[in-house]
Amino acid sequence: MNHPTPLKVHGLDLSYFTGKLEAYLRGKGIAYELIEMDTRDFKTCGKATGVAQMPQVEWNQGEWLSDTTLILPFMEGVHPETSITPSDPAAWFTSRVLEDFADEWLWRPALAHRWANPHDARLMGQRLAEGMMRDVPLPTTLRRWVITKRQQLHFLWMDGYRPSTGHRIKAHYIECLAALEAVLQHQPYVMGQRPTLADYGFFGSMFRHFFSDPTPAGIMRRQAPNVMEWVARLWNTRLDRLEQQPMPAGALPVLNPVMTLVVKEFLPYAQANEHAVLNGIKRFTFHSAGVDLTVPVQRYRAWRFQRLRGQFQALPAEAQQTLQGWQPALCNALAAPVTNAIEAQIQSLPIQPKQGRHMVARTW
Repeated sequence: MNHPTPLKVHGLDLSYFTGKLEAYLRGKGIAYELIEMDTRDFKTCGKATGVAQMPQVEWNQGEWLSDTTLILPFMEGVHPETSITPSDPAAWFTSRVLEDFADEWLWRPALAHRWANPHDARLMGQRLAEGMMRDVPLPTTLRRWVITKRQQLHFLWMDGYRPSTGHRIKAHYIECLAALEAVLQHQPYVMGQRPTLADYGFFGSMFRHFFSDPTPAGIMRRQAPNVMEWVARLWNTRLDRLEQQPMPAGALPVLNPVMTLVVKEFLPYAQANEHAVLNGIKRFTFHSAGVDLTVPVQRYRAWRFQRLRGQFQALPAEAQQTLQGWQPALCNALAAPVTNAIEAQIQSLPIQPKQGRHMVARTW
């Protein structure tokens, strides 16, 4: 399938998911142009696709791609060479679980470290004032104040950040950092000798937030040098140089430090969020290491959890048995029936991709 060369990627060079997509395109050797969004471009892209988010990718004939969760598998179909997709079903599913965990669990601590640490907030507020808000006709100082307060309202206060919970939310990063460090001291990439979807999932937060923002970057330098080296390695990785390296297969006990967090922290959150969505609850409380966190429901995350459940149940019996023997708690949760109620609620939301415009689109 032909696509524009270079691809036009609308995003920001400080954006979580833009960084994830950029690393993938660089690894595949796919030429792209990063179009730094301003507020006008953000609205224009949203009008074209029906979803207000980044990154968004222009394709041919007015078609668009959005949501890295769907873009990367789509691009794997377009460019199957230098694959990041394990052929072994158990390993493939593990990479999917880790991408979901990295995308959705690390979002909250990434935004907390960026907007709750005063020095980081001043720096990133200035960057956004001079970048995405460059077309807003206000003094830079006022733009910085507006965007900083807006981010703190949406990504801290409205997402459960309080003086009593902030330490726990920030600790999610520290715990994941330690788990990744334990894995990456044994191997160059998250699942072994070559990158998989899991690497690109973790890269979004680890590169554009934790590696780059002053406070979490200092923590990474001091506590996780192997993670810091992996961030630079993945940004510089060209997948065609690693085609002779083996893909991961079967159960991977080396990942136990990370999978422990998936089961202990992310799984209970995903189940509580799904329950809230199904019962029409707007906010819910989940427990993390003795701290109660009250957060808004996320229909998209419920959809992703249902999607994981369907993918697990579609695995060959042998792969399910392999995973059951390794991660029984996760598999037991994913063995529950898939309900169409989540999909029905998502389809009823007012923000929907415009029919016929998207080749790949996030479903909110």
